[in-house]
Amino acid sequence: MARSQESFNKKEQEKLRAKKRKEKQEKKEARKANPKLSGEELYVYVDENGHLTNTPPDPSKKAIIDAESIEIGIPKRQETEEVDLTKKGVVDFYNTSKGFGFIKELDSNNKFFFHVNGLIDEVKEGNKVTYELEKGVKGMNAVNVKKHI
Repeated sequence: MARSQESFNKKEQEKLRAKKRKEKQEKKEARKANPKLSGEELYVYVDENGHLTNTPPDPSKKAIIDAESIEIGIPKRQETEEVDLTKKGVVDFYNTSKGFGFIKELDSNNKFFFHVNGLIDEVKEGNKVTYELEKGVKGMNAVNVKKHI
């Protein structure tokens, strides 16, 4: 005689499914028996301090905001005077064979690297120059280097 195809695990699974169906049916009947809840119990309000509460806000404290005054996005850029980005300094070191050097700024005594490709005029050590700064791999580099007269 053949054994039943239904194992213990299958019986347990079927019992769980039947239990869930029964619970679902009971919940459905309970919803039908009770009239719908009033709308007040379904809402949550936010008070003026940002806290959640079940009492509606006081209409006398309502602030009126003009929708036209709200700016969305970035405000328009206003015309500004162009700032002169050229700086003044003195050539502190210059190696002509390797094609690089350093400029010492007159105002702050900072030193900036420059390459021969960034030169407009020929310079020597001790020359006063004007230049612009550009972000380089290892820091700020001087470019557009000209002799200052």
